Formats: sequence, C-alpha cells, structure tokens
Amino acid sequence: MNADEDDDITEELLADAGKLTGLSLELLGLDPHPDDMTPEQRLQFDPEDLDEMAAVAAGDRQKAVGQTRLLAGLLWNSSGVLLDQLFRDLGSLQALDAVTPQEIAASSVLSSLPPRFASTYDAGFTRKFIVVASDVAASLGRGWAAPGCIAAELAVRCLLDQAEITEDIYDLDLPEDWRAQVEEVLLEDADSQALYTEPETDGTPPEAPTSLGFEQWFTPFAPGDVVPAYARP
Repeated sequence: MNADEDDDITEELLADAGKLTGLSLELLGLDPHPDDMTPEQRLQFDPEDLDEMAAVAAGDRQKAVGQTRLLAGLLWNSSGVLLDQLFRDLGSLQALDAVTPQEIAASSVLSSLPPRFASTYDAGFTRKFIVVASDVAASLGRGWAAPGCIAAELAVRCLLDQAEITEDIYDLDLPEDWRAQVEEVLLEDADSQALYTEPETDGTPPEAPTSLGFEQWFTPFAPGDVVPAYARP
C-alpha cells in the first residue's frame, strides 16, 4: 500500500464522517471544549475537569478532532462494506449443498459470528441477519438506538471487526483504544460477548445461557425494542 493510496482512503473517510449523524464525536470519545458547551452541559462536569479540558493545547485538540472524525468516517464506511460482504456470503451459501463450519470459517462476515453455531448459519439465517445489520447501519445516520436483539448486537461486533480490518490495511491514525470506547457506547450492557467463550479443554462447547440461545437471536429483548419484521420469529 503506497502513500497515495493511504491519503486517498483517509480523505474518503473524513468525507464520510459527516454522514455519521447518529453519533456525536463526543460519544466516540472526543472530550468537548468548555467553550463549546452550553451552561447546562458545563454543570455536568467538575470545575477541575473543565479546567483540564480547556488546558489542552490547540495542536493536541486539533489532532484529537481529526482522529475522531476519521473514526466516524471509518464506522460509516465499514457499515457499507459489511453489507456488501454479507451479500457475498449469502451468494456463496446459496451455491452449497450443505453448510459446514469450514465453509463459514472461510466466509467474509459470518466467520465473525460465534463459531460454535457455525452449522446453523444457512442462507435463511443470513437473509435475516442482513436485514438486522441494515437496520444497525441505518441507526448510524438516523440516530443511534441500542440493539434490540442478540443478532443486532452481533451485527455491531461484525461492524467493528470490519472497521479493524480497514484500520490494519491502511494503518489509520485513530484514537487509542477506540474499539473499547465505541463498544461501551454501542453495546452498553450487552451479553452477546459470552457467546464467544472458548470451548473447555476437552473440546466441549460451553453451554450458552437460555437468553442467548440461538433460537432467541432475533427475538426482541423487551416489548419496546425494535427488530425488523422480516427477521422476527
């Protein structure tokens, strides 16, 4: 990857940053400057914290703003790549006589899902997952809403996996520990990480909690949680 290509993707991602209207730069980890806050917002911080924010050098803040904008553009861009790759996975599955863990491990996105359920990721599942992932991607623009089901939480994790792939390919200058910050915002109180627990030493897959069972992945967490009609059980 040459420098010109790196510059091209950086400019593209910075241009995409403005499309991510569903999440503020502050939610992505950027500390606000006290001068940019309303009086009500300032009341949420201790005077010492406000002084510390105001004392950040102009150059350092400019760098932080640039890094966070780059992260915003990366998330927006990755949502589109994620859906492209899911449709590619769907096309591959439709050409198979049977789904095997080996085929899933070689896929673009489905390989990021909990491997112990790999044999269940057939074309029907993938269609529903695409619909849920599309809804997650739309939230990045219309206003973020917490995932309404396990499948939506997993779609967020797949989105962040794709963002990390792009980061590695282009060696992007992103905020330190950006994924932990974004997960804290997008996956607050999420339980789906437990589905990735490694097998026991004897190879026995760990038993998933009933609430995380595969048959529950597209079931809304609560009556007020939204899951697209096509994907709902």
